[in-house]
Amino acid sequence: ITQNIEDAAILYDAIAGYDPKDSTSADLETSSTAEQLDLSRKLTIAVIDNYISEASPEIQEAYTQTVAVLEKAGHTIVHKNMSNTKYDIAAYYIVATAEAATNLARFDGVRYGRRAVSENLEELYYKTRSEGFGEEVKRRILLGNFVLSSGYYDAYYLKAQKVRHLIRDEFTKIFDEVDLILSPVAPSVAPEIGSIQDPLEMYKSDMYTIAINLAGLPALSLPVGSNAAGMPIGLQLIGNAFDEQTVLDGAYSLEQSLKQSK
Repeated sequence: ITQNIEDAAILYDAIAGYDPKDSTSADLETSSTAEQLDLSRKLTIAVIDNYISEASPEIQEAYTQTVAVLEKAGHTIVHKNMSNTKYDIAAYYIVATAEAATNLARFDGVRYGRRAVSENLEELYYKTRSEGFGEEVKRRILLGNFVLSSGYYDAYYLKAQKVRHLIRDEFTKIFDEVDLILSPVAPSVAPEIGSIQDPLEMYKSDMYTIAINLAGLPALSLPVGSNAAGMPIGLQLIGNAFDEQTVLDGAYSLEQSLKQSK
């Protein structure tokens, strides 16, 4: 969203805070992260070894080089493993589609959202929800309604929520020992537009980011280099819940260290 970490902190400060009209926002005291950016702060950063093995060779190489840059900057690197990573994608797309189906149900063209031109009530609902949503949104609504339906709720949705808690607990244990986690953003560089037609293949590209959403953690991605074809490679720093300041401090240090290493 921004060109540098300082601007990211300024943008974060502008949108952070409690919104009484948003039931998902937390009523916590906020302060200016931009004013408190600390380049001298030395952090303990975890690398998740079994995460990296799933990435392409060029992503792994960029990751290894970035770890060396962080160590040279004075940060402590520790190695960790996570045991529930194979369930991340399945759990996320069950929970996310169920929530999408529930939240988007209100856009019926009567009380919320776009209303299609129609001659009767049945046509109104059909045309509004057909014309107003793209293919991926429709796919998620259908899957979400399926996992929430009678007979499948316990088999899919409740189990996915249990996995979500396991993932969050595992992150919590790691953050008892470290300040940040360094991770790839995607297992490979961005594909060409239209080169991936299978939705499941697209979902797999989210493997490094979905667990963060499930656990409710802050993260910041930034470019660390490029491959031989000039395609950008990004990594992300993940922080503990509501500890955006540490995420921004770590990213600021990495950004400046990368500039010095060029």
